[in-house]
Amino acid sequence: MTVAVDDRLWSAVGDPTRRRMLDLLLAAGGGTATTLSAQLPVTRQAVAKHLVVLDRAGLVHATTAGREKHYHVDSAQLERAVAQLAEVGATWDRRLRRIQQIAEAVATSTRKDAHDG
Repeated sequence: MTVAVDDRLWSAVGDPTRRRMLDLLLAAGGGTATTLSAQLPVTRQAVAKHLVVLDRAGLVHATTAGREKHYHVDSAQLERAVAQLAEVGATWDRRLRRIQQIAEAVATSTRKDAHDG
């Protein structure tokens, strides 16, 4: 099975601050820009900008409560990201095994040629 890689999703999770935000949201069951900024070395405004990126990628969804938005991780989208990562990892594992097979064949051929010569 081939999973199509979503560039917007991977761009969103490619940033360490956003990955940490996802961890915090998952651990707390949700949060606001204010609660996240209290736990991160960035301003509330920076957190809000990161949340916009995560929201556009579908990784978080917001509900408005008063003046603040409460963000929650979209578990289905997170599972999709995990599936994509697993597929990319499996593809690279296959490529690396093939490279190893080629290198071993070349090494065997080189030893045989040296022995025959």
